[in-house]
Amino acid sequence: MKASDVMVSSVITVGPDASVLHVAELLLRHRISAVPVVGANGDILGIVSEGDLINRPESETNRRKSWWLDALAAKETLAAEYIKSHSRKVADVMTRDVITASPDTSVAEVAALLERNAIKRVPIVKDGKIVGIVSRANLLQGLASLKDKAPQAHPDDSAIRDKVMARLQNERWAKPALISVTVQDGTVDLWGIVDSATEKKAVHVLTEVTPGVRAVNDNLVIQPTSSASWM
Repeated sequence: MKASDVMVSSVITVGPDASVLHVAELLLRHRISAVPVVGANGDILGIVSEGDLINRPESETNRRKSWWLDALAAKETLAAEYIKSHSRKVADVMTRDVITASPDTSVAEVAALLERNAIKRVPIVKDGKIVGIVSRANLLQGLASLKDKAPQAHPDDSAIRDKVMARLQNERWAKPALISVTVQDGTVDLWGIVDSATEKKAVHVLTEVTPGVRAVNDNLVIQPTSSASWM
């Protein structure tokens, strides 16, 4: 199984000039933990995660170091930390050294990347452009879909998955960024979060009427949109 088999291909991204508050709103609205930052030509420039948004003065979570740590730290280091915690621009807050993988990277290699670098997700990049993202949850969903067996993948499975994802992206009521699709021998496993029972049923119907689909295992979870807001 490769990264392309489990990745979420509808990736929510922002530009380097986006505001920190906008990113916080995106994380809350879409119930995700990070967003890649891309340039005008689609190249990946960095990533902003929940961890990059802690210790912010807006939410009164910023904490000063003890006086002796401040005394030991170089002035340049202190200045850089101030920029990261106070700047309103994504370019100043994002993590620039992004760990990435290709669509052909095996899920075992992706899992190793997550473990080795203590991160929660890996952007999938092809020809310098981001084409998807794989999180720990996506890996678990992919493994669960195997159901303790390892048959040879049906040659049309990848095409079926592409059709299902394309159909979801064409529907205004769907949120493909929150849905993961895996296919094994024509059987589709749906994972992710939807806002209502009606949306859950619609995703199921869309999937089962897609040409080539033999069966659908619906693991979607209903979770109403959070009313939380950036403080």
